[in-house]
Amino acid sequence: MTIPMSRPDITSAERAAVLDVLSGATLALGPRLELFERRLAAYVGVPHGVAVSSGTAGLHLCMIAAGVGEGDAVLTTPFSFVASANCILYERARPVFVDVDPVTLAIEPNALEMAVKKLVGRRRRPKAILPVHVFGHPADMDPIRDLAARYELPVIEDACEAIGASYKGRSVGTLGDAAVFAFYPNKQITTGEGGMIVTGDAAWDALFRSLRNQGRDVFDGWLQHSRLGWNYRMDELSAALGLVQVERLDEILARRACVADAYTKRLTRLEHVTAPAVAPWVTRMSWFVYVVRLAPWLDRDAVIRALDERGVPARAYFPPIHLQPVYRERYGFRPGAFPVSEEMGRRCLALPFFGAMTDPQIDSVCGALGEVLAEAETARRAIA
Repeated sequence: MTIPMSRPDITSAERAAVLDVLSGATLALGPRLELFERRLAAYVGVPHGVAVSSGTAGLHLCMIAAGVGEGDAVLTTPFSFVASANCILYERARPVFVDVDPVTLAIEPNALEMAVKKLVGRRRRPKAILPVHVFGHPADMDPIRDLAARYELPVIEDACEAIGASYKGRSVGTLGDAAVFAFYPNKQITTGEGGMIVTGDAAWDALFRSLRNQGRDVFDGWLQHSRLGWNYRMDELSAALGLVQVERLDEILARRACVADAYTKRLTRLEHVTAPAVAPWVTRMSWFVYVVRLAPWLDRDAVIRALDERGVPARAYFPPIHLQPVYRERYGFRPGAFPVSEEMGRRCLALPFFGAMTDPQIDSVCGALGEVLAEAETARRAIA
């Protein structure tokens, strides 16, 4: 049985929508883009949505809107996809990393407050806070929002992995000054490549629309550009795909939740592996990936190789950002700087996960994992 690591949830409705675009003459900045923006914003519960070419592009534009510039400090987590920090570097600012909670894997609010106070004490006022809703699990946003309000800091939600999630009854995407969703093929919904910025700020909305379109403002002529911008536009084909996907979002999330529940029930029977936890503040989890934690004594990379030999793909999620080569070379980070993120980076394992997974496929993954863990336990006892 061949089991993919992930698979987009595409139906005949999405295929028909894309073909309909190809039958017309508008492939960029057309009506489907505007409709996709309105419908996703309405789903989240915010006034404005701005579609962009990727989640990374959206995060970059949010840094600009927040006024982040050269030498500024932006607080974020090292346990994330690298784009969460790269978007800060794009504006020649510096990410100030804060370690994560060992249960939720999201930025730890008390440590965040200490980091803010430390920066202020050094007369280096932070510019923004960028929490990450990692793996579709909302960060604990109330203490983050309170801290941001005290220090008058904008909050940018990296919600690239968390569309449809909710925190204490409030939708992810409504908990900061702006938020970004991403639609890469392994995400809950996809546009191939693409992302969406959502915000309640009309001025930021106008700025995002200008910046994504080479800096052209609403009053500019066709070849007039009021500011430095980028080509961060989403095309009509992607928007058409996204329109159908967002209409199916609740269905897609429910299917993924069923797969996650099936995994969790089976994994309770296995030793040396822990299923992902969901914090009590999470009203709805948006399952992006299904990431388990191996016992500390296990060699996670050896487990990945052993699963691969059995035809089961698995991935390391996430290698901490501060230990990526570019960050070590630029800032001199060394192991030990953020111990929780580093431990989770050694122990976390993403299993194959998508909404159309069947029970036999889930059984196959869990059976292979059980075999690998049993063999590792036998080898450990032999050495002991």
